[in-house]
Amino acid sequence: MRVRRRLGAATLAAAALLVSSPGLASAAAAPRTPAGALPAAAVPVTASTVTGAPVGAAAVPMAAPAFTAPGRTLRLGAKGAEVKVLQTRLQQLGYMPGTADGRYGGGTLTALWAFQKVNGIAPTSTVASRTWRALEAPRAPRVLVPGGRATRVEVNLTQQVMVLYVGGRVRLISHISSGSGIPYCETATWNGRTQRFCGNARTPTGDYRTTWRRSGWHTSYLGKLYNPIFFNGGIALHGALSVPLAPASHGCVRLPMNVASALPKLLGTGVPVHVRGRFVR
Repeated sequence: MRVRRRLGAATLAAAALLVSSPGLASAAAAPRTPAGALPAAAVPVTASTVTGAPVGAAAVPMAAPAFTAPGRTLRLGAKGAEVKVLQTRLQQLGYMPGTADGRYGGGTLTALWAFQKVNGIAPTSTVASRTWRALEAPRAPRVLVPGGRATRVEVNLTQQVMVLYVGGRVRLISHISSGSGIPYCETATWNGRTQRFCGNARTPTGDYRTTWRRSGWHTSYLGKLYNPIFFNGGIALHGALSVPLAPASHGCVRLPMNVASALPKLLGTGVPVHVRGRFVR
């Protein structure tokens, strides 16, 4: 009975504060969020809105909605009200699990990974007590460029997380997979002839800006990219069918497909992209 009461309270609180992800369906009772709108829980990351934040970091805004975790351990493939509560909470915090439909699938998994990494939890598909506690008192992602433009992208190679800020607010937090760092040589047919391409699969750190883009699948000499948004020559933010926990790309920043589907409506041309850190295997 106690579990049911806690779950009922959590579901009501979550449903009342649900914010939809643009381009994706949400719980049936929740209103749609227009493209470019900000989640209700997102507030500017400034000294006046965070507590206990060291220089270059951000704590969770004091305005973050209250949440009581149901506590049931969830595993990939789970279904039910507790999964919907999880999905709704992730949406509130700026993550993108896809539709809050009560089905624990791939979109929920990659959003969960991003949340766990931001909160110092080793990413796993299991939602147990530590993750539920973090969902009750979550951290905001670490700010990589204090004083950066109000609208910008920050790519944290150490954590393998991307954060989109819009108007000084956290708009989207996503799991990524960047360059593997492993030298490669690939043979591909390009411009009508078979060619050999070699390089170092590295995502360079630095400060860039979004440039050209393509809609849908775009074929490059190193593979297919979904909805690529380029920011450093041939390096792009793009969707991929495989976005593992470890860096695995040739240098691009891979995103889950549902994130890549929504990102073009949120991210314009000429927006700063800051890449920082280094992944340690």
